[in-house]
Amino acid sequence: MLLRLKVPKTLQWVANLLGIYVLMFTLFRLVTLFAFGPEEQGWDGLLPALWLGLRYDLRWISILLLPIVAGSLWPRYSPFHSVRNTRAWTAYLAMATFTVIFFFAADFGCFSYNKTRLNASALNFAEDPGISAEMLWESYPMVWLVGALVVAVLLLRWMFQRTHIYVISRTDGLKIPYRRAPFFATLAALGFAVYGNAGLQPLTWKQAFVLQDSFRSYLALNPLQNFFTTLKFRKPQYNEAEARKAFPLVKDWMGLDKDAVNYQRNAAGHNPLGTKRPNVVLVLCESFSMYKSSMSSNPLNTTPFFDSLRKQGVFFQNCFTPHFSTARGLFATLTGIPDVQLSKFSTRNPEALDQHTIVNDFSGYRKMYFLGGSPSFNNFEGLVRNIKGVELYTEGKFSAKPVNVWGISDKDLFLEANEVLKQNAEPFFAIIQTAGNHRPFAIPAADTLAFPAIKVHPDTLKRYGFESEGEFNAFRYSDYCFRKFMEAARKEAYYDNTLFVFVGDHGVSGNARNLYPEVWTSERLTDEHVPLLFLAPSWLKPQTRSEVVSQVDVLPTIAGLTGTPYTNTTLGRDVLHKNKKNDYAFIIYHDEGQIGLLTNDFYFTKNLNFPKEEVHSIHGRLDIREVDSIKRTLSPVATAYYETAKWMLLHNKK
Repeated sequence: MLLRLKVPKTLQWVANLLGIYVLMFTLFRLVTLFAFGPEEQGWDGLLPALWLGLRYDLRWISILLLPIVAGSLWPRYSPFHSVRNTRAWTAYLAMATFTVIFFFAADFGCFSYNKTRLNASALNFAEDPGISAEMLWESYPMVWLVGALVVAVLLLRWMFQRTHIYVISRTDGLKIPYRRAPFFATLAALGFAVYGNAGLQPLTWKQAFVLQDSFRSYLALNPLQNFFTTLKFRKPQYNEAEARKAFPLVKDWMGLDKDAVNYQRNAAGHNPLGTKRPNVVLVLCESFSMYKSSMSSNPLNTTPFFDSLRKQGVFFQNCFTPHFSTARGLFATLTGIPDVQLSKFSTRNPEALDQHTIVNDFSGYRKMYFLGGSPSFNNFEGLVRNIKGVELYTEGKFSAKPVNVWGISDKDLFLEANEVLKQNAEPFFAIIQTAGNHRPFAIPAADTLAFPAIKVHPDTLKRYGFESEGEFNAFRYSDYCFRKFMEAARKEAYYDNTLFVFVGDHGVSGNARNLYPEVWTSERLTDEHVPLLFLAPSWLKPQTRSEVVSQVDVLPTIAGLTGTPYTNTTLGRDVLHKNKKNDYAFIIYHDEGQIGLLTNDFYFTKNLNFPKEEVHSIHGRLDIREVDSIKRTLSPVATAYYETAKWMLLHNKK
């Protein structure tokens, strides 16, 4: 048909390119669907997502093709004017295609790890290019992956060249005249595809969320659209009017004094030792998922030593982090504020970095921070420097040699920390942040005899929450490291007067169906469910507690247990205080815009991008007659908590 209409060669070539790109984008979307789609998802619900996805794809394909059409308004720049032009335009297409495939490959990796599409949050790791690149190199077969990417681009470049030759062969001798009108018409068509809508408003990122289902929304979006749109979320945003409006509700929910005019409250502790000031060792445990541990009666028995520890201390079996990621977990622990900043870690935001922390209320204590690797990663150091006089023991200050990108092994980190702690005559507050239970899941060669790896059938691993033997053995190795640390600490004078606190920095999503009700897996509570243990065998009576608590509660509870008077200005609470009101934890999934409130009985969720609210029973049983009442109670609290946390990120100055 194009030949009969004597359409210019350039536009015939562009039509062929359009077909190739549509096929490529569609294949990427189908791969995402079959790799990550829910098993129960029916095609009827997917068709609107696929249609909307095609419209997003046509937008970005048109953006790629517009320069060729616009340049060809002048014949001397046409890809059919000279061999030099042909090479230039095919080189442009090769570079553009490389970018597209790179985005889709990164998107696939992001989906496989985080269960979300690639977005501007990826720039959190791009800001540490050396460490991130080394982690990728040690964790994935990068030579093969990059090689496959190059081969794919070369193959597509060859296809572009073949279609160019095909157009020449079909049009040779037809003497198709040069006319600008078809070019202007094509520019208009491509421009309309970029606009994306027939109405007054263009196709927007938020339109994907009209589908009111997270997976279908993600399926519709392509990574280019998602990434470049979410760039605008990397600046802190809050609404002071909404935060003020939320105060009475949050104050009542938290059980603050009725006369309180802000969130500041002064508290005294309830230290069983009276006037003697205990030391504190706070261990932030990398990827310490509760459902993968022995404390959840996981048959793989990955953490038998920690399971024995929890019987000696105050153990919270329903502690939840507000979010996923180590940087956000460290932020929430030290500040008492969920890091609700979208698409950027608050540790990376200069505006949110200046924070008050309860650690500073431990007057007369020596403060120390131990990390086996670089404290510049995600700007951990910038956050930790809010602790006055803190001493950093990090990369380059240890006698042990690094084992991978994350620095020295967790065992060596613990043992070197113990050497520093045992020399203190004055009370101390030490933070030890582990990193080994993370890709590339390396176990030091020096420990392989004392700690041999165990082989488990892949089906068994999957049944109980693990993706690989490497992950399984790294989780076991964490328990081994805890044991070596506590064995060393028990030999020292500081042990009997020390409160040891262990809390996961975050969990990891996965299959917990054989251990917990369905909501843990379907709503990804596995991402946030972590152990929390307060251990002081010489003076703290053991107990296991089942109420829901949050990672933001850790520091107020430590201050309370040690009898330290403190000023609390944020959302954490002393969960062992007798006047505590509600049991709850706030949870946010940044990439999909979902916030939620977890109580002892229910998990309420709502989406920030579309009007969807759901109630789930955390015990697996839900009376449908209760749903509306629960929504009326928890929905305004979840919103008020979120608005308050956004405001606090920029108003909790030290």
